[in-house]
Amino acid sequence: MFDLMPTAFKNINQLWAYILTETLKRLGLTCVIICPGSRSTPLAVAFAEQIPEIEAISILDERSAAFFALGQAQATGRPVVLLCTSGTAGANFYSAVIEASYSRVPLLVLTTDRPPELRDCHSGQTVDQLRLYGNYPNWQTELALPSADMGMLAYLRQMVIHSWERAQTPTKGPVHLNIPFRDPLAPLPDGTDLSYLQSQFQPEEFFAGITNPCPMPHAPCPIPKEWKECDRGIIIAGVAQPQQPQEYAKAIAQLSQTLKWPVLAEGLSPVRNYAELNPYLISTYDLILRNQQLAKQLAPKMVIQVGEMPTSKELRNWIDATQPRRWVIDNSDQNLDPLHGRTTHLRISVEDIKAEERNLSFSSDYGKKWCDAEAKVRLVVDQTMGKIDEIIESKAAWLISQILPPETPLFIANSMPVRDVEYFWKPNNLGVRSYFNRGANGIDGTLSTALGIAHRQQSSVMLTGDLALLHDTNGFLIRNKFVGHLTIVLINNNGGGIFEMLPIAKFDPPFEEFFGTPQDIDFAQLCATYNVQHELITSWQQLQQRLNPLPTQGIRVLELRTNRKADAKWRQENLRKFAADIVI
Repeated sequence: MFDLMPTAFKNINQLWAYILTETLKRLGLTCVIICPGSRSTPLAVAFAEQIPEIEAISILDERSAAFFALGQAQATGRPVVLLCTSGTAGANFYSAVIEASYSRVPLLVLTTDRPPELRDCHSGQTVDQLRLYGNYPNWQTELALPSADMGMLAYLRQMVIHSWERAQTPTKGPVHLNIPFRDPLAPLPDGTDLSYLQSQFQPEEFFAGITNPCPMPHAPCPIPKEWKECDRGIIIAGVAQPQQPQEYAKAIAQLSQTLKWPVLAEGLSPVRNYAELNPYLISTYDLILRNQQLAKQLAPKMVIQVGEMPTSKELRNWIDATQPRRWVIDNSDQNLDPLHGRTTHLRISVEDIKAEERNLSFSSDYGKKWCDAEAKVRLVVDQTMGKIDEIIESKAAWLISQILPPETPLFIANSMPVRDVEYFWKPNNLGVRSYFNRGANGIDGTLSTALGIAHRQQSSVMLTGDLALLHDTNGFLIRNKFVGHLTIVLINNNGGGIFEMLPIAKFDPPFEEFFGTPQDIDFAQLCATYNVQHELITSWQQLQQRLNPLPTQGIRVLELRTNRKADAKWRQENLRKFAADIVI
């Protein structure tokens, strides 16, 4: 026999909150992030009563909470609910909602609100919350005020089901429900007689038929004839974090082997972490294309882009200059061609491509040239990195790519870490699961996202710079709710290393004050404040020992102190050297 929540018939608000939370539970919700506040009381109480079927985590800072939810949704592939009170609380979710929209992460954002009669009259903690997130949500609406009418309860049930579906189909992303409540907010009697409902309300009948929506099926797509007839084609495996990374990498490998086209794999693509699947894997394309003669020799006629375009400016400029015929394979409804080329979007997953081994009529000399260049440049990179004993930024990504435990979740922060990963991440067979916030490419919520990814997952690692970590130190407040382990590899160059790579670096002043922005923080003291373990890393051997094996509980910061100016100079001097003498 089904038991109602203890508070369900205390008042109309709790009945409304019960219907909403029970519907979500039956749809498959497993995690809700709750920010403290008064107006959200009915829902906070209802979610608390759904424990342990739904994990309810209280997080103080709304921006941190939103990015933690984003990380959880990235890691699980399922919608996570985010709840807050009225006023500016919901505004602090904004940057995470933007990231969820561009990165296609399913979030269900519930902002509670004052009723209509308390708006536009300077009632406390009241702002205009309608369409609070502009056009970023997949769908958004304001729910009706709570009502005990059976027809209205059915309306609420169906609105919640629709919200859940729109967070996942046709493209994953955020959904926003603004939910007004009148007093009383606590589970106190409000004078409404709900006894009649207790006798006629049949939960199993009311909630019958609720299921998690299935993904829309795709029929296998045959390989276009144009691809088969092209002898100078490349596949670009771009920025992607699929739920099944090995199957994703395998599908790209099969397409590559069928066409005999090389795969230029972004460092943030799973393809580099399943290297044995793909004999035509190219990881050093950014370095190769800095050699103008090689770039000209390797110009393609056709390009298949799978997912988002890689970060590399060298690659983008090369494609823009050569103007090949292009296809983008991605099952979203978004425009993924920032170069505005001769491009056709195929709205399917790469797994839907029907690729088979076959003997083709053209020579694969073009592919061999790419593989030859890759082998030579990769050798130079590995030899160079292997000889570096001092702590420099660029070696961290190269070393980490080879030493992590298999299938480790790794969150890679924006700015320089993602670029060093693209330049130097060595192909491996470790199955490392890379995560990142490359939708809007900001440093917002870096720590909180990583904690959300690591929560209840395998022991995880984050690679970040100092500014990205400092921008989200409130994420450390999650430590007592966090289950699992996160090691933070902190590259501390006391400022914004990414700006050292830009022309403005030559203009000081104002460069150091307004772009380099050194913060002069003692991270050992900062970690002590939050009761987080800290260790200064002074050798690469020490880092290797700390990253394999990983602990199973807690949060730990491994700090590598580097010289920002020297790191920038090293990149400027070496990035063009790696392929400078290569002949194919």
